[in-house]
Amino acid sequence: MSEAVDVRAAKDYASDQEVRWCPGCGDYSILKAVHRTLADVQADPARTVFVSGIGCSSRLPYYVETYGFHTIHGRAPAVATGVKLANPDLDVWVITGDGDGLSIGGNHLLHALRRNVDLNILMFNNEIYGLTKGQYSPTSRVGTESPSSPQGSLDAPVTPCLFAVGAGATFIARGVDIDQKGLPGLLSAARAHEGAAFVEILQNCIVYNADVFESVVAKKTAADTQIHVVHGEPLRYGKSREKGLRLNPRTLTLEAVTLGEDGVTEADLLVHDETNPLMAQLLVTMRAPFPVAMGILHRREAPAYDQRFREAKPALRRQRVRELLHRGNILDRR
Repeated sequence: MSEAVDVRAAKDYASDQEVRWCPGCGDYSILKAVHRTLADVQADPARTVFVSGIGCSSRLPYYVETYGFHTIHGRAPAVATGVKLANPDLDVWVITGDGDGLSIGGNHLLHALRRNVDLNILMFNNEIYGLTKGQYSPTSRVGTESPSSPQGSLDAPVTPCLFAVGAGATFIARGVDIDQKGLPGLLSAARAHEGAAFVEILQNCIVYNADVFESVVAKKTAADTQIHVVHGEPLRYGKSREKGLRLNPRTLTLEAVTLGEDGVTEADLLVHDETNPLMAQLLVTMRAPFPVAMGILHRREAPAYDQRFREAKPALRRQRVRELLHRGNILDRR
């Protein structure tokens, strides 16, 4: 007889630590999605590691019954890279925010993405510094009033997914904190991807930047303000999926159209190709009156950095380390 296999439920991935975020914070929803994802894939807690930086989002490793490492500001991608290279069998997740990941941590995030290290990187984007009481962040919109920008921010904001496109990321996705139907699926897809997977999650900071994404996520209008892209399917949205996106061949820009008007048919619409980085760039930069693109925006296969690292000759690496260690001997230079 075969031995019974214990099936873990989402609650089995919750730690015994008291969850300490502000009531109503979007981080609660993301944590729930993480627990559900781990249960969906039946992740082995002994082979799962969550690495975070500094910020409200970075408390998440305390609340997951796996290994965790709460590091220093902006350095989570660097530490996570070391963890993955030291033990490639581990499933390594990086938890960061828009301030932690795109300000002091921007350099580390850039190199983790361009190297294509096999990490699952979740960026909680609330367009504000929450932990330090509401200063404007790299993703804050022009005009954002905060303790550090009392007359409104003058800085042009960073678009996280566009940053990932520029860094050459091989997996880019976007979701919403409260989307418990779609977000776990995105996280599972990120985990299954071999290489660096970057997921931007629009997250509501109930205290310092409340409802900043309300125009996008409000239930009454979400069908018109969001477009959920699926590889190989036409780019359609709207309550009755009566709207779509087509490419203007002269300007190489997107146009929002309504099917049935001016002779527009589904054949005129763009078909989502997640392997095309140019299409990803068009999608991630859409702003009102266009819908915000959700789902897997870009995914392509490429050798993972940790895989190439393992394939290098270990003996040769050790020899090079010895040479480097003795290269500073001044007696050898005489």
